[in-house]
Amino acid sequence: MKVGAFKFPIYVKNIHKGKHGSDSGVYDANGRFVPEKFEEIFKKHAHTRPDALTGKELNELLQANREPNDLKGRVGGFTEWKVLYSLCKDKEGFLHKETVRAVYDGSLFVKLEQERKQAKESAKKK
Repeated sequence: MKVGAFKFPIYVKNIHKGKHGSDSGVYDANGRFVPEKFEEIFKKHAHTRPDALTGKELNELLQANREPNDLKGRVGGFTEWKVLYSLCKDKEGFLHKETVRAVYDGSLFVKLEQERKQAKESAKKK
């Protein structure tokens, strides 16, 4: 029996519905992107390189965003960022600023799907 792939659709137009505590504040309560908050992530936490986060720096970001008594928000933030880091870090362990921005504008998911299709096609040719 073949099990189908898990589908986890993300609709950027509905992003405000996913707002939770202990987040970065990059989206406001109405789902609008707040550029200052986005830039703040890298100004405060990207110590090794100004345009990328290491795993350690990501942990620092998560720690700094924690709100007291907000287990749900902490778990949500942790899951979102750790999945992103796991999927998108480069070979040196850096999560690049443009990759994070692509999450917020929705273009990352299209890019990942294109890369997946190209890899699948390349594998068929071998």
